Amino acid sequence: FGGAVSTTWHSNDDDVYRAPPIDRSILPTAPRAAREPNIDRSRLPKSPPYTAFLGNLPYDVTEESIKDFFRGLNISAVRLPREPTNPERLKGFGYAEFEDIDSLFQALSLNEE
Repeated sequence: FGGAVSTTWHSNDDDVYRAPPIDRSILPTAPRAAREPNIDRSRLPKSPPYTAFLGNLPYDVTEESIKDFFRGLNISAVRLPREPTNPERLKGFGYAEFEDIDSLFQALSLNEE
């Protein structure tokens, strides 16, 4: 055989096509820290209350489980509205209030978690 084996593909032109590098920060599989949350800070409140809407909650969620989910953030209150006709049943949404704007921003960054 004798010759060196080359694993690169050659064409007659010198400008071999190379795919552009992939920006891994935009892939959904990127770690959360690499993704910039898509939150418009100008739309956040400038003064308290710093409240986040919590949608699509399971009906068996508790205030404690929500506080646990946001642990590490300065959460001050959780409100879980109930059905007026059946006070045992939650409506499937709620609100979390935070003590500071940074906690609200970080909470909103957890969207879809």
